[in-house]
Amino acid sequence: MQTPPRVLTIAGSDSGGGAGIQADLKTMLALGTHGMSVVTAVTAQNSLGVQGAWELPAEAVRAQFRSVVDDIGTQAVKTGMLSSPELVETVAGLLAELDVPVVVDPVGVSKHGDALLAATALDAVRTKLLPTATVATPNLDEVAQLTGIRVQEEAGMRRAADAILGFGPRWALIKGGHLPTDPGDAGGSAVDLLTDGSEEHWLRAPRHDNRHTHGTGCTLAGAVAARLAHGDTVPQAVAAAKDYVTGALAAGFRLGAGIGPVDHGWRLRGDG
Repeated sequence: MQTPPRVLTIAGSDSGGGAGIQADLKTMLALGTHGMSVVTAVTAQNSLGVQGAWELPAEAVRAQFRSVVDDIGTQAVKTGMLSSPELVETVAGLLAELDVPVVVDPVGVSKHGDALLAATALDAVRTKLLPTATVATPNLDEVAQLTGIRVQEEAGMRRAADAILGFGPRWALIKGGHLPTDPGDAGGSAVDLLTDGSEEHWLRAPRHDNRHTHGTGCTLAGAVAARLAHGDTVPQAVAAAKDYVTGALAAGFRLGAGIGPVDHGWRLRGDG
């Protein structure tokens, strides 16, 4: 029996199952890897928002990491919600020990606008966490939090990428899904920019008229990590992840009274 590639997610728990650790593990399973987890925080969360969040002690985060890595090992890591300077610094120190691809999703705000990263932690993200990243995957709100740059149009994504790369990740994936549709783009594409400062990859996909998009960012970063664990190059991994997320967005479904999740299992049901 062959062991699948192993991927570790270090993130918060979403009790509603659409984002965070739950989204990561579903994504990793869907993409043929064995997902493992280090829980950094527990949230009370549903389709309407985050009703509460409780950060785990750094000691608990460190113990989970050691339990998994020292026995099972991992071929890629993805980080998500790290709400405090202490957790950011703890995780960055642990990641510095590894020689595997690391995908950093610098989670700042939930889909519903709830703050998931303390303002005091931003400097630690810039100086400690981002330098460990093979790929950093900020959305435009997170770019603004980290750099002060507010991207209003496609052309501004290059400046955003340069600013993120200045913090030390090898690649920056600037997610442009929140940009207004370019008037010259008849297809209404959602565009992301992947760059390492020398080569650029513009990734476009159709926008879907579906409000059920909870977990999109977690899912994309988890998919990149899964594909890197399979041995893809960064551009290959990001292109495959974008394709997977586009299908998951198209199939996003209603859950509760608010914003439902993307459908992590769309391929498993023979939809693509």
